[in-house]
Amino acid sequence: MTTSILTRAASAALLGLVLAGTARADIKDYEFQLVKDELKQGDAVLDVRLIDKRTGKPVPDAVIFAKRLDMAPDSMEEMATKIEQLPSPEPGVYRFKAKLSMAGGWRLSLGAKVQGETGTLDNKLVLKAVK
Repeated sequence: MTTSILTRAASAALLGLVLAGTARADIKDYEFQLVKDELKQGDAVLDVRLIDKRTGKPVPDAVIFAKRLDMAPDSMEEMATKIEQLPSPEPGVYRFKAKLSMAGGWRLSLGAKVQGETGTLDNKLVLKAVK
C-alpha cells in the first residue's frame, strides 16, 4: 500500500514536470524580422516576418495595432513618415507601404498581439534607404 502511494506521487510529480515543460510561450519568444533591411529611397514596400524564436516557424494572424517609421537611427526621430499595412503575401509575413523620403537609417516600430498569448510584442527594426 505504501509503494502504491509513492508510485502515484512520483507519477504525479513527473506529469507536473512534463506539463511545466510544455507551458505556453512567453511573448518574448516571438520577434519581428525584416525580410530585406535595405530598400530604395521613395515609395517602398516593407515585408516583416513574425517568427516563434523557439521553433523558427512563421506566426500568422497577429494583430498589429501600432506602427511607426522614423529616422531615429540618423538622430532624426521627429522625421517620421506614414505607414500603411497591406494584405499579407504569405502566412507569417506582414507587409507595409511607406515613403522613404530620404536616404539613410530608418526605424520601424511595431506593436502586436500574438493570437493565444498574453502581453504585447514590441519590436524596433532598423533598415536603410539607399538612392
